Parts: sequence; C-alpha cells; structure tokens
Amino acid sequence: MKLHELKPAKGAVKETKRKGRGTATGLGKSAGRGGDGQKSRSGGGVRIGFEGGQMPLIRRLPKRGFTNPFKKQYTLVNVEVLNKFDNGTEITAEYLKEAGTIKKIEKDGLKILGDGSLDKNLIVKANKFTKSAAEKIEAAGGKVEVI
Repeated sequence: MKLHELKPAKGAVKETKRKGRGTATGLGKSAGRGGDGQKSRSGGGVRIGFEGGQMPLIRRLPKRGFTNPFKKQYTLVNVEVLNKFDNGTEITAEYLKEAGTIKKIEKDGLKILGDGSLDKNLIVKANKFTKSAAEKIEAAGGKVEVI
C-alpha cells in the first residue's frame, strides 16, 4: 500500500448536507429552518439571555456583593503538616508541591498557618507566616525565612 492509495474506511466519512438546493434534496426551500420567524431569517436569532421581551432573569435577580480583583491568594499550609519531613529539611512551596502535600501554588505564594504542633527543626521559606506559626517553628529549633 502506498500513500496515494490510502482512503477512509467505508462509512467513516459522512456526506455534508447541502441545504437549500432544491426540493428533491429534502432540505430545499426553507433549508430546515421551518416556516417564518426570526430564526428563519439570514442573520436572525436572539442574543444570549433574551426571553422574547419578558424581563430577563439576569435583570430580575438582585445584584449583591463585590469581588476584589486585587485580593491576595495564598496556598495555606498548617504547621502540623510539616511534621512528616525530616529534621533540617528546607521547606519551600516547590518542595511541598513535589512531595504532594499541596496541589498548586497560588499566585501570591505560600502562607504557613499555626494550627497544630511541630516537633521537627526545619528551615521554612514562605511568603507569609502567622505569628503563632513562626513561634512554633522557632520553638522547635527551626528557622523562618520570608521570601
């Protein structure tokens, strides 16, 4: 078999429907668009959310709240989670991701929270620490570094 002899299997390629090409085709005259109306016209149709002139749902519902586009987003990790690492380990956001402790690093980096207790002395590098987290890491003989 040569390249020029290749062709799709029988029945694999469907012929395109040729609309508006005479009544004998079965899709002549109105070309499957029905009789009259807005949707039968060229360029016809309604915009998203249009409900035939009725007040649309999006305009009937009350608008509340505000989303701050400048909100800080940190990946949050509790101090207790760091107990699974060996003494003297340098903990960074990338290291935690490789270890499978966190799924993704948020845009503003890593924040260590002070929930739980810590028994290991670790070097922890993060963008933010809560006061209690920093105290617990240093009390265990570790080191806190703000990136």
